[in-house]
Amino acid sequence: MYHCFSGEGNTEIILETLLTYSALENSPIEQEDFPVEFSACSGEDALENDHCGTDDSNDQDYKDTFSEKDKKLLTLVEMGFSVEEAAAAIDRCGLDAQVLELADSIHAAQMAEEPDETGLNPRFMTSDEFGHCSERKRRRVVTEQRKLKRSCLPRRRRDYVRKCPVDVDDAPMAIPKPMIGFGLPFEKCTTRRILPDSAIGPPYFYYENVALAPKGVWDTISRFLYDIEPEFVDSKYFCASARKRAYIHNLPIDNRFPLLPIPPKTIQEALPMTKKWWPKWDKRTQLNCLQTCIASAKLTERIRKALEGCDDLPPPQVQEYVLGECRKWNLVWVGHHKVAPLEPDELEMLLGFPSNHTRGGGISRTERYRSLGNSFQVNTVAFHLSVLKKMFPNGINLLSLFSGIGGAEVALHRLGIPLKTVVSVEKSKINRNIMRSWWEQTNQKGNLIDLDDVQQLSGDKLEKLMKLYGGFDLVVGGSPCNNLTGSNRYTRDGLEGQHSSLFYDYFRILDLVKCIMARNS
Repeated sequence: MYHCFSGEGNTEIILETLLTYSALENSPIEQEDFPVEFSACSGEDALENDHCGTDDSNDQDYKDTFSEKDKKLLTLVEMGFSVEEAAAAIDRCGLDAQVLELADSIHAAQMAEEPDETGLNPRFMTSDEFGHCSERKRRRVVTEQRKLKRSCLPRRRRDYVRKCPVDVDDAPMAIPKPMIGFGLPFEKCTTRRILPDSAIGPPYFYYENVALAPKGVWDTISRFLYDIEPEFVDSKYFCASARKRAYIHNLPIDNRFPLLPIPPKTIQEALPMTKKWWPKWDKRTQLNCLQTCIASAKLTERIRKALEGCDDLPPPQVQEYVLGECRKWNLVWVGHHKVAPLEPDELEMLLGFPSNHTRGGGISRTERYRSLGNSFQVNTVAFHLSVLKKMFPNGINLLSLFSGIGGAEVALHRLGIPLKTVVSVEKSKINRNIMRSWWEQTNQKGNLIDLDDVQQLSGDKLEKLMKLYGGFDLVVGGSPCNNLTGSNRYTRDGLEGQHSSLFYDYFRILDLVKCIMARNS
């Protein structure tokens, strides 16, 4: 295969081989409902974990049959580049280059070339998707695409042209402290930002992922999404649990308002039954990040035995051990010397979902924990989306990409914004069932179209949906962050990871939506 991938072989054969591999990788052999592995979440980084214990062994057998060069070429092709561009980038940069460096090298090479007669790069829109624009609209869309192409380049493009690879971690994006975004409820917004012309809505877009990602990840996400600065927010300012996230969006930031009633901000306000048993030496007032995995019964029993025989003030070493485990696993006091993990309904309350949102329908407790751990925090998201209420008093068309159990939909509903049409793409059948159950329970009057494969959203499919229901007013996206979170010691491979690479699909689909809407305006 090295011979083919060097550019000397038949590209159709290469693509056929790549597509065959991709089909195998996504076949039913690979199950998404993995068992929870409690031992995978350990150390300080577990406090920021949103997913752990994912087992990638099922598809490893297929990957082992391909060389390192083949794997990188496959990843680049799945990101939308041609085989020739991918092979040339690998030849230029060498096998040791990271995929993101190769992608940036391809963008730099594209900019160094003269544009074709339309000035349009097929990475962003194919000729079929470009359609039958008038000359005026054609020039307008071409200008939009050129701006988008520039926004995808590294800020020091010439460095990539002269020598490759370049370390994308040289200037990592600084995470602010405190993590309050562009302002909190009941505070006047003092931040002023100017969006690039290519980023101004409609459609509005909103993308979320874990804030404490590997270096360079948010720089890359920002670069693809029009160089918009992420809004870093810790949900501890909106509820009784920390949840450090970053959001890139083109929404207005003035005149936001919070959901009412304001949720409790401390553990004992949120869980008043714990107050009776809470020891004075446990000074926690808020929980750490809510995870997809919980402490085992063996651990809570070890803590009980460690405290057995102690008076109201255990020895310092016992206190240190117990508090460390309580912080790591969000354990709360439910009896004398007795701790327990949060129940799924308590997670729903802390995350802003309605009671029993994930209950029923044959969904197990383990599956409920996993779905909730990978969800939005509704109050935080609703604060950001609240600016849409005056803009869309008659309802909104929403495109929801890999956003789990409907956090954005619940937020819009609680804000009083009617959901006219929701097109939801979610691989997990469990999450799709949860979302459809909520839709029916809340008597939604609009249309819910749910898809299980992001590849179904081609340009033709999007255009048909938009002709049938109208353009999308908001494109929301998120993806499981197990490839980014620090507690994942096995597959913390950033945006190259199996789940986090969905970001590139988010960018691809958003770009298509913008183009179709520009063409039809």
